[in-house]
Amino acid sequence: MAAIGSILFNVLALLVTLGILVTVHEYGHYRAGRYFGVQIERFSIGMGKVLFAWRGNPDPKNLWAPPTEFAISLLPLGGYVKMFGEQDPVADAGREVEPVPALTDEQRRGALTSKPPHQRAVIYAAGPVANFLLAIVLYWLMFVTGVSGLAPVVGFVEPDSSAAQADLRPNDEIVGVNGKATETWQAVRMQMLDRLGETGALQLTVKNPDATQSRELTLPIVAWLSGSEEPDPLADLGIVPFHQHLPAKIDTVLPEGRAAAAGIQTDDLITAANSKPVQSWSEWLAVVQANPEQDLQVGIERDGLALSLTLRPAVRLDDTGQPLLSAAGQTQGYIGAAVQVPMLPEWMNRSERLNPLTAVPKAFTETWDNVGFVLSSMKKMLIGLISVKNLSGPLTIAQVAGQTASIGLEYYLGFLAVLSISLGIFNLLPIPILDGGHLLYCGVEALIRRPVPRQLQEWGMQIGLLLVAGFMFLALYNDISRLL
Repeated sequence: MAAIGSILFNVLALLVTLGILVTVHEYGHYRAGRYFGVQIERFSIGMGKVLFAWRGNPDPKNLWAPPTEFAISLLPLGGYVKMFGEQDPVADAGREVEPVPALTDEQRRGALTSKPPHQRAVIYAAGPVANFLLAIVLYWLMFVTGVSGLAPVVGFVEPDSSAAQADLRPNDEIVGVNGKATETWQAVRMQMLDRLGETGALQLTVKNPDATQSRELTLPIVAWLSGSEEPDPLADLGIVPFHQHLPAKIDTVLPEGRAAAAGIQTDDLITAANSKPVQSWSEWLAVVQANPEQDLQVGIERDGLALSLTLRPAVRLDDTGQPLLSAAGQTQGYIGAAVQVPMLPEWMNRSERLNPLTAVPKAFTETWDNVGFVLSSMKKMLIGLISVKNLSGPLTIAQVAGQTASIGLEYYLGFLAVLSISLGIFNLLPIPILDGGHLLYCGVEALIRRPVPRQLQEWGMQIGLLLVAGFMFLALYNDISRLL
């Protein structure tokens, strides 16, 4: 039942997310078209069959035409603005087109095709521009309501990792990556993700609370995570954030459990199992689960003293008394003890709330930085520096939309802003059928001083359809692969 509720919530979050993005995008086209006197026949949210519709107010620039029809259509993944006189080469390709009745002077003034190339270019660009403006507004709202995060303090460094070889140490705070200040772990990850697929060096500026000066560390990278489907730069470098590193320190011991029978007590620190060091609770948990009814020689630290004892994990049972199996179908060990979760120092909680004026330049900067990040990622994907498996489709968008919406407004606004930027950039690609393809045609027309031949537009539109369909198929394939 909980799984069904989660799916429904994700679907609802997807519909709300796409509804906002599509409405804003199409409204940009709509307003630009109205400004230049183009008659808007229909403004539809969704594609396919119209579910219900209503008429707006008459257009004072085109009183000869019926008011714009606003519609909600069956398929929620998209939308469109239909303008009077707009050609549809795809629909007309391969069939004889009926002669178009002669237009009156009023009708000709209200037709999209009668507008000069520069005006049509503005109309086509208005949709993506609206998406960028939406991102600015969303970031502004995010900074005004407040952003929060955790200080990028290192909790553990994996032995022999790149971070360890560069002399990164526990309790170091990463205050800069590649010369850019990093106040939170989110900022650290974003700066690192910007280097995906590259070869060179990652520069970290770190500061230890026991030192008076910061240190500069160099971590070499080679085609960094280029083939990774879900790149995790911190894990690859061997860095475990402070808030994610749980030492194997015991908090609660059940009186009737195997841990109590073996002599384990509250505040004991597990240091080894069968002569192998235990660095974290996750390592200890994996050892226990993998050894049901098997004797373990456990090293512990108690009040500064090193002790050794023998522990035999029991088989974990479900509510019916049957063995609870792992995903691999194996029985799992259980000792009846819980981890001690350390409290984060207050200074590690970073939060910032800007006033409405100072939030404006911050919102513009954040939008600009993310535009650069998306463009860089697309370029790297195109030339093969990072895997196309990182493309996401509607299923992943629904999942992330649901997760961010459930976490809090700040995270959902940030996700919506990045998605809006991505939609704007994607639509500006010079592919026929997208806004960027129409802009390309307008540019060519302005140069040659005549419209692009209809036959070329038909070919281009068919190629564009194939490219966009292929992109969508690949994104959906990646979504399904992640779920399987």
